[in-house]
Amino acid sequence: MAFAAEKLPSDDALLDAYSVSVADAVDRIGPAVCRIERIGAGGHGSGFVIAQDGLVVTNFHVVGDARAVRVTMPDGASREGHVLGRDPDTDIALVRADGSFADVAPLGDSKRLRRGQIAIAIGNPLGFEWTVTAGVVSALGRSMRASTGRLIDDVIQTDAALNPGNSGGPLVSSAGEVIGVNTAMIHGAQGIAFAVASNTANFVISEIIRFGRVRRAFIGVSADTTNLPRRAALLSQVTTNTAVRLRSVEKNGPAAKAGLKEGDIIAAIDGRPVTGVDDLVRMLDAERIGRETLCTVVRRTGVSQVAVTPVARTS
Repeated sequence: MAFAAEKLPSDDALLDAYSVSVADAVDRIGPAVCRIERIGAGGHGSGFVIAQDGLVVTNFHVVGDARAVRVTMPDGASREGHVLGRDPDTDIALVRADGSFADVAPLGDSKRLRRGQIAIAIGNPLGFEWTVTAGVVSALGRSMRASTGRLIDDVIQTDAALNPGNSGGPLVSSAGEVIGVNTAMIHGAQGIAFAVASNTANFVISEIIRFGRVRRAFIGVSADTTNLPRRAALLSQVTTNTAVRLRSVEKNGPAAKAGLKEGDIIAAIDGRPVTGVDDLVRMLDAERIGRETLCTVVRRTGVSQVAVTPVARTS
């Protein structure tokens, strides 16, 4: 008995679907992407509007120490903007631009990202305004060093081409949501670029809006998101399948003094699951400074509770 071969989509059809997906995302987010120039100081980068009252996200290294910037939209409209706050430790800055804006770029949930999904960068590289490049999410949970020397955790690696001037622009999913803030590329390398994950950016933006700066508790670790084995999850009494693995522990820092070591997995803080690096960043807020914090730690020898007392993070 003969069976008909299953008809597979042609390459042309697949390519067309990819093109439509990218174009639709650009149509949605592109009008909210702007060019940022420091007034009187030179230099430019990119940014994107997140609220109709003129809130604009960009990189700290784009605005630097400037108080005022020029915000130019794709339609040519140019407005003055004032820097509301900046966070060198994550290379994020928030600007309030004059006037109202019809188009905004919504921040998505970076925790839902998967390696291999489409990533689209929009920005103003090398003076070529409102350029679009596309690639994939190459890796998640990377760390990179900020200009302050601190490690930025929860960084997205992508092969979407970035060049000077892309900084501060959005990294966009095919669903038309901002999944990261483009921040850096590696000089001399091809296909390796980085963006601060949208969940971390969202935390920083909220802190700047509320307090004008980001308040942090510091325990002296860098970490990566990792899978949490089912048995470890049961022993930890958490319902999640991911946690954070400590990649390094600073000597004489609060974590080291408490006995935390490289390779330890933190599954929960004060009984609340830590499902990724973004959770760790968000949970270590100013409310925990000087307050004993109980970490549920998974090791080869089993699960234990380790008390850590965070300190204020200083520059």
